Amino acid sequence: MLKKSIMALVMAAAAITVSAKELKVVTLTPEPRMTCENCEKRIKGNIRFEKGVKKVETDLKNQTITVTYDSDKTDLKKIEEAFSKLKFKVKEVEKK
Repeated sequence: MLKKSIMALVMAAAAITVSAKELKVVTLTPEPRMTCENCEKRIKGNIRFEKGVKKVETDLKNQTITVTYDSDKTDLKKIEEAFSKLKFKVKEVEKK
């Protein structure tokens, strides 16, 4: 009985590891600049529905947008295309 329990636990752990998604985080700057809360709401309200996007955070003061996404379902190019539909051109912030 103990062997079956241990084996089930090992198999469950392996299944979780195999199904783990590779989430990536990218920080972008928009052009034109976000000028108000409505800009932020428009971005958050639309980009979050793009396939693979898990989280969208905006920072009006620093003019940044941080997008967390599943790299198996989307990529940076597709995210940039989604922004272009909203009339924003985005550029990745260089990591320091």
